[in-house]
Amino acid sequence: MGRVSKKSFKRSSRPRAKSMITDCEIQPLLNTELSRTSIADNGFIFKYDSENSDLENNKAPTTQSKANELLYPYYLRYARQSDTLLNTCSCSKSFSLDYDILNRPKFYRKLQPYIPLGDTITNEPYTQNSIITIFAIWNTIMGTSLLAMPWSVERAGLVMGLILMFVIAALCLYTSNRILKVQVLHGNDTGEVAQLSKKLLGPWAEVIAKLFSFIILLGANIVYWILMSNFLYYSVGYIHDLLFADENTGAFEFNTTNLICPNSADFVNATSDTTRQLTLYERIWDLNTTVPIFLVVIVAPLLNFRSATFFTKFNSLGTLAVLYLFIFVIIKSYSWGINMSAPTLEGLTDYSEFYKNTFPATSGMLTLSMFIHNIIITIMRNNENQKHNGRDLSIAFTLVLLTYLLIGITFYVCFPLAKSCIEDNFLNNFPRTDVFSIIARVFLFFQLLTVYPLISYMLRVQVFAALELSIYPSVLHVIALNCFVIFICILFAIFMPHIGTVIRFSGAICGFVYIYTLPTMLHLASQRRRNLLTFGSVIFHVSISLVGLANLIAQFFV
Repeated sequence: MGRVSKKSFKRSSRPRAKSMITDCEIQPLLNTELSRTSIADNGFIFKYDSENSDLENNKAPTTQSKANELLYPYYLRYARQSDTLLNTCSCSKSFSLDYDILNRPKFYRKLQPYIPLGDTITNEPYTQNSIITIFAIWNTIMGTSLLAMPWSVERAGLVMGLILMFVIAALCLYTSNRILKVQVLHGNDTGEVAQLSKKLLGPWAEVIAKLFSFIILLGANIVYWILMSNFLYYSVGYIHDLLFADENTGAFEFNTTNLICPNSADFVNATSDTTRQLTLYERIWDLNTTVPIFLVVIVAPLLNFRSATFFTKFNSLGTLAVLYLFIFVIIKSYSWGINMSAPTLEGLTDYSEFYKNTFPATSGMLTLSMFIHNIIITIMRNNENQKHNGRDLSIAFTLVLLTYLLIGITFYVCFPLAKSCIEDNFLNNFPRTDVFSIIARVFLFFQLLTVYPLISYMLRVQVFAALELSIYPSVLHVIALNCFVIFICILFAIFMPHIGTVIRFSGAICGFVYIYTLPTMLHLASQRRRNLLTFGSVIFHVSISLVGLANLIAQFFV
């Protein structure tokens, strides 16, 4: 068999492959050690060293990768169509592939779903220009925390909320940039924070990084289950009201400015009339008891697929959902006008405080809202010009900050009722007859229905990888894990259906590790190895970790 020279394939002559970084909002929650993007950065599926390989001596490879066994029938099927088929393919299961064949888009797309973790097709990273990279980061960070952003401003007060947004965005930008710098100095073409931590800090740091990656994925599952229960409850309620309208059912309105305050005493008394007997529908379809359980029937069948490829096709729904929320908030805010009185006028309905002692709830929530640290290496590795990584990362975080300001501050300033009425899911402030909120809930329900299986898939991959099992050990393994996760989600949806609380605690806990501690420790370890460590650097970076610790402790006193 002829020798294969890697030098003959120049970078400039290789076609640029399409980026596999998806714009799904759950990406910041992924440990991309196991993501498909990082899988494609480890080297060839059929690895050989160009100088000391068996292929150099006209011998068949002495070892086989998992991909050899898994891809052999698919290789024969597609490679026979190529005029560059190697002679060894028809003789033995120990074979090599011509590099040019592997880079043919059709061949790659056919084989990609069958590639096991740890095996790769090409050592060429997928590249994308700066604009795509910036919007990938923006869309990756954005999530359902948008629904809680006005509530976070209310928890801190207007001025304090603004300060926290800028400060936490700056801290998250700095620490994520520290990760990228350390990766350039001490990393390699593969791995994420967990692998970098093992190399610079030790195996214990890798274990901690993976453990908290599990926690943040589980937290995301819980938040999405609560939201899906809410959206499903109201969506079915809309259909019920249309089919069985009575004198108590209001007419659906397009331009209503009516709002409700679910936590007010008047609203609670009006909705908890003990003298009225509940209908059969109300007993069966209850938001905080039965709906989270009924949701299992819809979601559970979607969680046992071997691959989540099908659901990645709906990633654009995440961008459309964010766009719709923009339009929704702008239209509603314009119809309300500015409704805000100075703090000295406390008796007025639209009284607004500039500072509140409950601001740690905002800092905890914003920590998760700016979280991208466990995937940032992979996203930026795909950037076409690595010299622009710092610039592109800064632009992306600026866009995220502007987005949160637009949603949170605009809604808060224009909200016409008492600011304390703002819910951690601001859609709950709209009556069920408001058509715009109806569309938003239905749209978001189907969007989350495609995102939740992706999160569960990544959680499954990470758990089984930590247990040194395959991606899909067996149906029983997968069902058992899914049942455990769903059970936890149902418990929270019934007994703690407050996404603001779940977001701020999961953000404070995982942010303390991934945002405030590991990046600073990695930076200090890097400086020590290069004999650049100074007392000032130690004080500054330890202070960042202490800020994260204080943020975590403060959550228990809000």
